Amino acid sequence: MGNQVEKLTHLSYKEVPTADPTGVDRDDGPRIGVSYIFSNDDEDLEAQPPPQGLPESGGLPESGGDVPAVPPPLPYDPRQHEVECSVFYRDECIYQKSFAPGSAALSTYTPENLLNKCSPGDLLEFVSQAQYPHWAVYVGNFQVVHLHRLEVSNSFLTDASQGRRGRVVNDLYRYKPLSPGAVVRNALAHVGAKERELSWRNSESFAAWCRYGKREFKIGGELRIGKQPYRLQIQLSAQRSHILEFQSLEDLIMEKRRNDQIGRAAVLQELAMHLHPAEPDEGDSGLARTTLPPRRPPAPGSQEEDGEAVVH
Repeated sequence: MGNQVEKLTHLSYKEVPTADPTGVDRDDGPRIGVSYIFSNDDEDLEAQPPPQGLPESGGLPESGGDVPAVPPPLPYDPRQHEVECSVFYRDECIYQKSFAPGSAALSTYTPENLLNKCSPGDLLEFVSQAQYPHWAVYVGNFQVVHLHRLEVSNSFLTDASQGRRGRVVNDLYRYKPLSPGAVVRNALAHVGAKERELSWRNSESFAAWCRYGKREFKIGGELRIGKQPYRLQIQLSAQRSHILEFQSLEDLIMEKRRNDQIGRAAVLQELAMHLHPAEPDEGDSGLARTTLPPRRPPAPGSQEEDGEAVVH
């Protein structure tokens, strides 16, 4: 009999239960047990409300009066909206998003300008405030392959972006990449796969698997035994950070993507208001740690709650 996946609907750190009702793990001493937070990883852009003062039809106001000028949207700034973080597997750093001074790696471009910076085999990330980041593999001829709405599709880059700004993100993960030809073949080989044929939870896991070929990006690609080997280090300030621990890379990616979707300010507010970290170890000044309880692997054939992939 396969294990059943319990549907988790916690929307903030305040609502998640501890691993033990007393908040104490009898093997590891006091800790905060934070349950995994899964939300609908729906990457479709939602319809935006019309500007204030205009009717929903988008025409002029019926009264014919003056309409207050709507200020243009501010340019997307990763430092304002995104969470600076690193991912470790045991003691090895395997991912890093840093806003270090002088770094241009996270600069974003319009889809049209991004086309001039792409080469076949590149990983692309499309970002927008309050949206899940959407990843794709550039395969040449202005086209990308990406996992979207439970299907691997081949689309024009400008269509896949849905108007969001984008960037090349080959250097976020620190794994050794496959050759550009192998990356493109991996992506094109899965075009048309959908629902139960999928082995990835979201666009990031699919695109990263195409480039690096590591099974850790697949659903159930790792055995969930022993202590949590993965650590997500969230940078709170120049001197302070907070660590979340996970048993698998796919679970860590889900939490990282959730953080990007709700935004930096909301993540920092949740951590400040609802987490009470254990005392840091000697030499870890300014470092708080949260150990997450293991999540049972999903049953074969069950649908993942994030709404983007189904267990293969």
